[in-house]
Amino acid sequence: MFQLRWVWARMEGYHGRYIFALFGSVLIAASQLMGSLITAQIMDTVFNPIQSGTPVTEQLVKTLIFWLILLVGFTLLRTSFTYGVVMTYEHCSQQLTYRLRRDLYKNMQEQDMRFYSKNRTGDLMTRLTGDMDMIRHTVCWVIRQLLECIVLFLTTTICFLIADWLFALTLLAVTPFIFLITKRFAKRIGPMYVDLRERLSQMNTGAQENISGNRVVKAFAREDYENEQFDQKNEAFKKANLAATMTWLRYSPILDALSQSLAVSVLLVGGIFLITGRISIGTFTLFNSLSWTLTNPMRMLGMHINDLQRFFASASKIIELYYARSTIITRTDATPVLGRVKGKVTFSHAGLKLDGTQVLSDIDLTINPGETVAIMGPTGSGKTSLINLIPRFFDATEGKVLVDDTPVGMMPLHDLRRSIGIATQDVFLFSDTVDGNIAYGDSTLSEEEVKRYAKMASVDFAEKLTDGFDTLIGERGTGLSGGQKQRIALARALAVRPSILILDDTTSAVDLETEKEIQNALDSLDFPCTKIFIAQRISTTKRADKIVILDGGRIVQYGTHDELKEQPGYYREVYLLQNGMTE
Repeated sequence: MFQLRWVWARMEGYHGRYIFALFGSVLIAASQLMGSLITAQIMDTVFNPIQSGTPVTEQLVKTLIFWLILLVGFTLLRTSFTYGVVMTYEHCSQQLTYRLRRDLYKNMQEQDMRFYSKNRTGDLMTRLTGDMDMIRHTVCWVIRQLLECIVLFLTTTICFLIADWLFALTLLAVTPFIFLITKRFAKRIGPMYVDLRERLSQMNTGAQENISGNRVVKAFAREDYENEQFDQKNEAFKKANLAATMTWLRYSPILDALSQSLAVSVLLVGGIFLITGRISIGTFTLFNSLSWTLTNPMRMLGMHINDLQRFFASASKIIELYYARSTIITRTDATPVLGRVKGKVTFSHAGLKLDGTQVLSDIDLTINPGETVAIMGPTGSGKTSLINLIPRFFDATEGKVLVDDTPVGMMPLHDLRRSIGIATQDVFLFSDTVDGNIAYGDSTLSEEEVKRYAKMASVDFAEKLTDGFDTLIGERGTGLSGGQKQRIALARALAVRPSILILDDTTSAVDLETEKEIQNALDSLDFPCTKIFIAQRISTTKRADKIVILDGGRIVQYGTHDELKEQPGYYREVYLLQNGMTE
């Protein structure tokens, strides 16, 4: 029930409307008896006297017309009121899902890198779509139906007991068995829906990964393997779905049979009571016409319990995501950045441990404003992890990282990251135009400014595209070469005029001539900028003011190109290798 209370709390601002809808459902359910009561009155006051031999008089005709007008008028009133109540439910449920989806998406945007490394994309998408729809369905339909079933059952029971207590008890004798069976069903079906939801998440994740990596799949001709993997997940989901469905089908016939037995009881017991004169034809008609108000709630109870169990499984996942909190946040005592950041970066005995593994240790490094620093090292030496500490993608677990002599943890995240331009190793482009991708960090850029930054990054190919800078790029830059995507990512980083520019192997896929053009443009930027880049080409690193060599998460060499090429070590080995020389 915690999930229901949580959802109710999220409906703040709509409590009054929803309570109105709940009371409306109570009135609608209770009013369903009115039609049968009016019919019973017609039978007792009009047709029963006629059947007994009373002549048809003007008074009998007026009585019949009165009851018929009352029946039609009440039906129209009830239908109109039902429409208003249903629309209120729909409005409240849509507002709830809109608010929840907005809050969940906002919370996801604030998560750190650890969150996305632990949560699968397909699972997150399932929470924002299928799980959210299950919450809306429950708020809008399941709760309304459950309430109407309960009210209908209780009001009918009271009505029957007032009309004839013995007749009513004979019909209600079967209800305890129905409730016991329903309780047992709910206990069994709950864990099944938790498993079913997990299987759906795994299937969605597999499909999402395959679609994103379709070029790799085709490159290795692994279509058959991927089909087999998806079939396994699909089969697991089918089996979980069948298990839940078969459980429902095992209990459903029993509930239906017990519910339908009430109709037989009405005819059998009611017939005997009518013949013996215990009840009138109107009372018999009342019981007969209202027997569905007992049978239907009993039949529907299992289905509603079924839906509620699915709701509990989905709501638990939504709540888990709603309360997920990033470990990297803006501190309450953070000092706002006034003006432009100068660009000084300091690592003071900085270290980083991820999932129990020491990635960086005792990093001592100072980068002055306007300097260009290159970072090199073998694969896995911690190069990307080091630069990730500057924008606080990860927080140093040891020592400090400072920007302009202020610990990055004491700067507002937004101010810090707005001062940094980043072109990552894994280039991601949005399904937007070339212009839109370059101006992503600053949507106020004019077309001329976009083209100026594009020229700095040698995005000259854009003019040759079908619609120039207005050409739509496919998802993740599909249709562009690796080098073209890297250049657009670089232009996007430059377009925010950053105080600190971080390039993670950004020119690795471009030719040497284009790289030279980019380097010349970076050397002559029209704004002050500290440049930190990871590279493996000597042609790139030799222009840096300082070169830092990492190995095993530690700085093992430090100096200029001329100094390091003469010292034994990693840099000299790469220098000789790339120049076709040996020791």
